[in-house]
Amino acid sequence: MRALVTGGGGFLGRYIVEQLVARGDRVRVFSRQRYPELESLGVESLTGDLQDQPAVLAACQGMDVVFHAAALPGIWGPWKLFHGVNTLGTQHVIDGCQRHGVGRLVFTSSPSVVYDGHDHLGADESLPYATQFLCHYPHSKALAEQAVLATNGQDGLATCALRPHLIWGPRDTQLIPRLIERAKRGQLRRVGDGKNLISMVYVENAARAHLQAADALSLSSPVAGQAYFINEPEPVNLWDWINTLLGRAGLPPVAKSISAGTASAIGAMLEGVHSLFGISSEPRMTRFLASQLSRSHWYRVDKARRDFGFDAAVSVEEGLRRLDPELRALGRVRCG
Repeated sequence: MRALVTGGGGFLGRYIVEQLVARGDRVRVFSRQRYPELESLGVESLTGDLQDQPAVLAACQGMDVVFHAAALPGIWGPWKLFHGVNTLGTQHVIDGCQRHGVGRLVFTSSPSVVYDGHDHLGADESLPYATQFLCHYPHSKALAEQAVLATNGQDGLATCALRPHLIWGPRDTQLIPRLIERAKRGQLRRVGDGKNLISMVYVENAARAHLQAADALSLSSPVAGQAYFINEPEPVNLWDWINTLLGRAGLPPVAKSISAGTASAIGAMLEGVHSLFGISSEPRMTRFLASQLSRSHWYRVDKARRDFGFDAAVSVEEGLRRLDPELRALGRVRCG
């Protein structure tokens, strides 16, 4: 199989690439920079920006399947940038697939496209898209996902969208390092009553789901035109999970707390200050973050199991064992 992975040098993208290479597929990556470690595996590397339509179109040429994992993450920044990268960039990928006769497109989406600020307890894919968004990332991803799924069946292209939730594991450069850094600075506060349950997914399991979905995807398959939650089958208590990671990093558990309402009010105030003064850095708290840290959001994976055999090949315990060296190293690093 000839596969293009956009964002192939990123956290999830790299695992998708490595699993494709391991089974003998020919892989091309499209990223903002070169990754010699991937090229050493025989991966073809193209550099470019998702907002550059000609570059994206060219990257899709000659491919059998495209895994569109590249995106601009984050909970702060201008709408124009999030829309340009996540929404218009995805449309460029769709255009490239249609221009060059690519048969399958697997889009990496997010559960945040349906997050409405309320508790989601064992929710499934019948949830509608949110109508209001507290930050630009989920809004831009929701528009992108809808475009991908609406394209299914056009020009021979079969599409699907996967919604991995809270991806964790070795080589993460965002979630866990930031968590550990805040803990060492004494900046972590439990938000809410500490009883909220969340879904999560180990990164190798998330990558495996992408390959399983692609293998099952065709215009006549039940996967075509569908969205899927991807996470471990059982939810975990968010704050117990955070304390587990901190403990393995040699750090004390979160000791201080703040109510959800207070955190949301602080987030709104900080958002206003950052907007008023044009501060580009992310506020320490936002309304979206306060909601995510205090609400339950966990999802069923029955549909993914049924339609393409999704399963968690790596257990949580094994994932933690593989992550331990990085946690210990992060815990030892001095704060800058």
